[in-house]
Amino acid sequence: MCSAKMESPRPYRKRMRALTEAETRQRIVEATVELHETLGPAKTTIKAIAERAGVQRATVYNHFPDLQVLFEACNAHYYERHPMPDPTSWIGIASPNERFRVAVRDLYRWYEETETMLSLGIRDIDAVPPAAREAFFGYFRHVARSLMTGRRERGRARVRAAAAVGHAISFVTWHSLVRDGSLTSEEAADLMEAMVGAAAG
Repeated sequence: MCSAKMESPRPYRKRMRALTEAETRQRIVEATVELHETLGPAKTTIKAIAERAGVQRATVYNHFPDLQVLFEACNAHYYERHPMPDPTSWIGIASPNERFRVAVRDLYRWYEETETMLSLGIRDIDAVPPAAREAFFGYFRHVARSLMTGRRERGRARVRAAAAVGHAISFVTWHSLVRDGSLTSEEAADLMEAMVGAAAG
């Protein structure tokens, strides 16, 4: 006579509950990203997130007890789809001028891809939790350091070169040149190369 061991329904229910919670969390994260990209962080309320995700406000707080945790999840989700250019990919380029040429074009392509999100995020930067804000600015400090590595300027020439590099990699600079100045991103990158060269010289 055959017999079968019946699985307890409890583990199954636990797995289903965990799956449902993961799906709910994902809906909340996606709703937050959509609102950040359309309204901006300052105008994104918990109420709006809950409505967009189809959950109660309490459910949002259950998954994300504070804004920092929510921003971290939101950024992780967004940057997974739109990765920031990786400064370590430029390390192998020995020439500082060539490294800058490659990096500024990588950044400008990323700015084109993420323009709406960056525009609203920078506009509402004071509404961004301090740790998330510091991580954003820290990335650009890291980029600037990687682009100054190996440069031979000293004294005031190095100060000018560092200021020019910092200006060139800024989203605000790209936006001014491309959206206000009607340049292409390639033309803007060429112009920034010339500026850094002039500052160094």
